[in-house]
Amino acid sequence: MSCRLRISYLPIRFVPFHLRFRQCGVLCRSYCKKRDNRGEIMEHVVFDGVQVMVGDSQLLQSKISSIQRDGPSKLQVIADFDATLTKYMIDGQRGHSSHALLQQGNPEYDLKRQKLYEYYHPLEIDPAIPLDEKAKLMEEWWEKTHALLVEGGLSFGAIKSSVAKSRIAFRDGVTELFELLERSNVPVLIFSAGLADIIEEVLRQKLHRPFKNVRIVSNRMVFDQNGNLVSFKGKTIHVLNKNEHAIDMAGPIHEQVGCSEESAADTASVKLRTNVLLLGDHIGDLGMSDGLNYNTRISVGFLNDNIESSSDSYRHAFDVVYMNDASMWGVVKLASQLCSTVKNEVVTSGPKFP
Repeated sequence: MSCRLRISYLPIRFVPFHLRFRQCGVLCRSYCKKRDNRGEIMEHVVFDGVQVMVGDSQLLQSKISSIQRDGPSKLQVIADFDATLTKYMIDGQRGHSSHALLQQGNPEYDLKRQKLYEYYHPLEIDPAIPLDEKAKLMEEWWEKTHALLVEGGLSFGAIKSSVAKSRIAFRDGVTELFELLERSNVPVLIFSAGLADIIEEVLRQKLHRPFKNVRIVSNRMVFDQNGNLVSFKGKTIHVLNKNEHAIDMAGPIHEQVGCSEESAADTASVKLRTNVLLLGDHIGDLGMSDGLNYNTRISVGFLNDNIESSSDSYRHAFDVVYMNDASMWGVVKLASQLCSTVKNEVVTSGPKFP
């Protein structure tokens, strides 16, 4: 049995439509369109109460079919961490990023790092600065911050305490997504300009179990026998260079939680996986796959704030855009399609679909 993409257009504004998955395993939708004040057409989806935008529905369907034909052995998932895997807002407040949650136990050095943020962050978001110049500034910022962490005597105990006290949480459905991908032997690469050791600790404290298929591409710390930070490993990864070129720095979480080395996804084999499901919350995150020679990529964006001003650019940049700090359930459903043949049953956890 097969099902076709069903499209019906209604000439009304802000009319929701539902993203439906059928047991045949192919994505089916019913649509409506609206025109904004500039006369541009915007597609809006309501997925179990969550707003979603799909820029080119036929292209998306074609990509899903192509990845399905190749099977999960050719698929990898590349995901940003902060505000992508994690929630943007928590209890009405902005959630912590993996960098911002760190309190190194030395108020003097915490203040020094904050002053660096206040100086460099405006440069990071300044559109007038050329990218090559900005990249140098970002590397300068990161290296100064890392030097302060060493100089200020950061300990691994301070990392554990910072995570325990932090305001950070994963989106609903992240655990189920990782479980699905683990069962399907699909590697997950978490790319972050933050600190791998903090991300690992967040995963341990918040998900409560290791995932053998998850690897982290981020800045890694080196601790001495007493648990004190002494240096950083490898090249500095900042916001403008976190892409597949840094995959050789990827480390499996299980190194810290007792899983065997043989269970880790091999770096060389990951590079041979030519289909990508990419998750990010900034348009710049699309560059995470730049170093990979992929055949098909489905990009999923999370537009957490500034919805009205950013929706056009996100819709054109990503294949699918989830808005307003949405859950991960839509991605779970999408991943279930990519990891299954047409006859396979879709994942049934999470929200029910009409």
